[in-house]
Amino acid sequence: MADLTARLRRIRLLALDVDGVLSDGRIVLSSDGRDWKSFDAQDGFGIVCAQRQGLRVALISGRTSEVVLRRAQQLKIADVMQNCDDKREGLRTLRAKYQLAAEEVAFMGDDLFDLPALQSVGVSFAPANAVAEVRERVDYVTARSGGAGAVREVIELILKAQGQWDAVVQAFIAGDCQQISVTD
Repeated sequence: MADLTARLRRIRLLALDVDGVLSDGRIVLSSDGRDWKSFDAQDGFGIVCAQRQGLRVALISGRTSEVVLRRAQQLKIADVMQNCDDKREGLRTLRAKYQLAAEEVAFMGDDLFDLPALQSVGVSFAPANAVAEVRERVDYVTARSGGAGAVREVIELILKAQGQWDAVVQAFIAGDCQQISVTD
C-alpha cells in the first residue's frame, strides 16, 4: 500500500469511464430513443470536492449520451470525451492538453475495452463489479460497485494520499460550504 500511496500523490487527473463506473452500467432506453442513467450523489459530490482541491476530472465513454453531458455540466467537468473507441488515445489527448506525464494520470474502468487505457496510466482503478479480467489487472479494486460510490472511494483515496481530504472535511466543519456547489 505504501507504493500505491506514493503513486497516488502524483495524480493530477482522474479520468473515468461512464457506464459501469460513474453509473451502474444499466442503459434504459425510452420508446423515443432517449437513454436514462442513474448516478450516485456521493460520487458527484466527491467529484466536486476533488475539483475544488485542484484534481482534474474527465469522462471518457465509448457511447454518446445527452444524459452524460448534462451530468458533466452539473458537476462542472470540462473534459468529456464521448464516442471514444480508443480510450488510451483519449488519455493521450488529455495528457497533452494539460502537459501531464502518464504517472500523473489515473483511470477507472470496468470492462475489457478499458484495459488498454488502464495499462497506460500511473494508477488504475476498477469498481467491485468490474469483470474479472479488469479486476486482476488494476492497481486497486474498490469495495463499492460502479454507480454506487466507487468513484467517491477513489477520490477519497487520492485526496487522502495527497493530504487534502482533511481540508475538505474541515471546510464543512467550519461551515464554509458555500464554496462547494451541491447540485447533485
